[in-house]
Amino acid sequence: MNKLATYDYIVFFVYFIIVSSYGFWIYRKKKTLSADSKDYFLAEGSLTWWAIGASLIASNISAEQMIGMSGSGFKLGLAISAYEWMASATLIIVAIFFMPVYLKNKIFTMPQFLSQRYNEKVAMIMAVFWLMLYIVVNLMSILYLGALAISGISDLPITVCILGCAIFAIIITLGGMKVIGYTDVIQVFFLVLGGLVATYIALNLISNDGGIVKGFSMLTDGASEHFHLIFKKDNENYMDLPGLSVLIGGMWIANLSYWGCNQYITQRALGASLPVARSGLLFAAFLKMLMPVIVVIPGIAVYYIIKEKIPGISGADLLTTSGVQDPNKAYPALLGLLPIGLKGLSFAALTAAIVASLAGKANSIATIFTLDVYKKAFNNEASESRLVNVGKITVVVSMLIAVVLSLIIGDALMGEGKQGFQYIQEYTGFVSPGIFAMFILGFFWKKTTSNAALFATVGGFIVSVILKFLPGWVDLSPLYEFGWAVANSSGVFEIPFMDRMVIVFAVCIIGMYIISIVENKKGVVPNGLEVDTKMFRVSTSFAIGALIIMALIVALYSAFW
Repeated sequence: MNKLATYDYIVFFVYFIIVSSYGFWIYRKKKTLSADSKDYFLAEGSLTWWAIGASLIASNISAEQMIGMSGSGFKLGLAISAYEWMASATLIIVAIFFMPVYLKNKIFTMPQFLSQRYNEKVAMIMAVFWLMLYIVVNLMSILYLGALAISGISDLPITVCILGCAIFAIIITLGGMKVIGYTDVIQVFFLVLGGLVATYIALNLISNDGGIVKGFSMLTDGASEHFHLIFKKDNENYMDLPGLSVLIGGMWIANLSYWGCNQYITQRALGASLPVARSGLLFAAFLKMLMPVIVVIPGIAVYYIIKEKIPGISGADLLTTSGVQDPNKAYPALLGLLPIGLKGLSFAALTAAIVASLAGKANSIATIFTLDVYKKAFNNEASESRLVNVGKITVVVSMLIAVVLSLIIGDALMGEGKQGFQYIQEYTGFVSPGIFAMFILGFFWKKTTSNAALFATVGGFIVSVILKFLPGWVDLSPLYEFGWAVANSSGVFEIPFMDRMVIVFAVCIIGMYIISIVENKKGVVPNGLEVDTKMFRVSTSFAIGALIIMALIVALYSAFW
């Protein structure tokens, strides 16, 4: 039986009360009501390392992971874990090389970095890019996928679920980054606990109450095709995860852009000291290593349950409606297998993940719009209280836009038969290469000019669009031999989006280099940042933690290559 029982709703509402009460207590204790803009948006200097790490994960692991990545686990298998495990390595790089530059130069928003390093034109263009990306792709997708899952578990209409998630997220977000950061600690607890319980139940069901060790062994044997981390070009899922690109190609661009050049993520650490920020990022890296156990293994478990036709598991029937098998329903189907009480706990964990991610995204949208658009373009003399109020209004407006978009186009983009997680990754990848190129050269090559950055911003996006539609104009089948193009579901050969990111990144870097050299010769003197090699030194404890994570990644890829 998939429906929630009365006891499940009691567990859920207890969670709601705990989070809301704690958030209100933090709000009153920290006097967020009278805080200035930096305190409201960044919680400057008040988040501990564990709060930063927990907030990073709570904001990152949302519907796109719990629903989208679990669905990709159902369809693709363990290989989708590359996003999580490579993210752990990326967080270490960001902690060592990116955070010192941001904190040393007092960077509080990503457009501020672009303004300080390049000029206001580049910063304003990218601010608009980010706002569109965050609302149209991220906020809308999180809202739709989250509501889809909640609707599948609770039988509530999806419209009600969308509105409920939006309202709860607005309540949390209006309290500011302090409330988001500290309530995220509770969210992560429920998230990890609920996910582990769901995984335990699934493996125990597979083993017929023989334990999770036996269940995992049966899963790896019975679904061995789902336990390969690197796909060959003849694999039907190569388009989504093109071979070694997950280790030496586009996966790095996607992750470094997301974790290092993304207001939504870096905002958690920008208000802290360097040691605290680094510790928070390292803690997040350890948590990321655990995420596949919580979100990918359940998806594979549902695949196995359906494949083996295990009796008495009616929840798996949720995956097929109107004759279409929908990967996005894998995780809700699994939650439908849980006993009363545990189902409510996992439901609370899922809702926590969705709301935390919505709140974090809305706060970042408000931060960029208020500090980088409103203050600079409309009211440079705005008071601190005015900025905070504009931020709150932006939260509400952006959430309303996301609600409307999810109701109008959510089903068309992420409905039955589609992988929501891959949708998010592909369309974010239209701007990721240009953003990363602009940041990495801005950090470490002082000769990079503003026009070069502008080329990466606009030119990178244009090249991405061209490569996306290139198969409609040119036959790319000769590239198959080299693994650079594969046939999609329609039989048309196209370049996997992860490889497209590598091509676009290379075009951006080359173009930026040529433009900068030409302008340097004409006497253009770029703005520089304060960078000192001593900034990149790390503590012994951080180095040990980083080495442990890298060793775990090597071990996992060695075991499941």
